[in-house]
Amino acid sequence: MRTMLRGASALAISLVLATPAGAADPVPLQKAAQKKPGKSTLDTERLKKAIDSGEESQVLAALSELAAAAESDRPAAAELSGLVLARGGSTKVLVQALEVTGKLAQRSSSTAVAPYVRHRQAEVRKAAALALIQTGGPEAVQALRDALRGSDAPLRGIAASGLGSLKAHEAVPDLFAVLPRGVGEAASAIGELCRGAQCSKFVELIGKLPFDVMDAGLSPILLRTDPEVGEAVQLDVVQRVYRLQTTDAIDLLKAAHAAFPAKGSAKVKAALNAVAAGRPLPKETP
Repeated sequence: MRTMLRGASALAISLVLATPAGAADPVPLQKAAQKKPGKSTLDTERLKKAIDSGEESQVLAALSELAAAAESDRPAAAELSGLVLARGGSTKVLVQALEVTGKLAQRSSSTAVAPYVRHRQAEVRKAAALALIQTGGPEAVQALRDALRGSDAPLRGIAASGLGSLKAHEAVPDLFAVLPRGVGEAASAIGELCRGAQCSKFVELIGKLPFDVMDAGLSPILLRTDPEVGEAVQLDVVQRVYRLQTTDAIDLLKAAHAAFPAKGSAKVKAALNAVAAGRPLPKETP
């Protein structure tokens, strides 16, 4: 199955943010032991002075140091990376500032990051979207919803995946709107987020939209055990996909059978068992 895991895999790879080169050396063990518990290890005055200088090499060095901040120092580090975003800078500086801000993962940073999803440089827009997925919050969700409506196709895919990761149920209508534009990541997010009639609406698109767009959203629906996706909807997915009788369609059902949760519907499990064994679907399958 070509695309079932496409969106999730691409996003997972994109979100592994390497610590930028030039990070500050770790504090020597003996010196660290002398510090009081909870005391900040950041030299905020020095870092702020480097950022305020506007000199690219100094700003990049400061950002590298912020990226290595201990967990207890992350709020303060995020404030400093936010200063870089507020000042602006070269594409290199902005991309690194966005990557560092995302790594620090402070919800308060989303306000500073959000405007950059509309930046003129695609590289900056991508870095901003990835950062928002890590910082989260209402500002992040709104910015990613806005990105779905843009003309940047790769950005639409990242935004759709991000909305799924952030569990942004309110964005499901926006995700439906971009499905006809071939955004497979939107299908995956819908499969994770849909509720009741929304799930049925998605299932009804089987055969109407290309299968390689739809498939990433069908597996989540089949594997969910929450009450928002009913047994009838899951059986409908099995029936509609089975009727396609294509290799990709049967492979999707077999993969769902292999991953089917123990708490899943017995009837859905029986239908998938039949597909896996090459038998006709049970008569009770709609």
